[in-house]
Amino acid sequence: MSIHIEPFLMFQGDAEKAMDFYVSLFPEAKVLDVKRYGPGEAGPEGSIMQARFILQNQVVMCIDSPIKHAFNFTPSFSFFVTCETEDELKRFYEALSEGGGTLMPLDNYGFSRKFGWVNDRFGVSWQINLP
Repeated sequence: MSIHIEPFLMFQGDAEKAMDFYVSLFPEAKVLDVKRYGPGEAGPEGSIMQARFILQNQVVMCIDSPIKHAFNFTPSFSFFVTCETEDELKRFYEALSEGGGTLMPLDNYGFSRKFGWVNDRFGVSWQINLP
């Protein structure tokens, strides 16, 4: 048996918007596959039953949860993005923080030249780093 592990993001209706947003930000990112709920299935028709997309060689799975729940994403899980240039860092930081929130503004915190931590508009947490 081959074991395979992928990050899994559970949204409450925004999976497709989030996936499309993330894929638009990163070079060579793309949606790999999408399975939607059909009529009479557990989730709203057309919503994401399961999708997978790839960001910088990392496959990520996402769904629209058919079950409403009282929890959402937490910053204790985040995507860590290592950038090559300050322009790249600023572009990711600005795009990902738009409509979301800042946990740590861009600054030199001693462990890298520049670092910032944000929650995006979907509640997913991102650490943006320039070593």
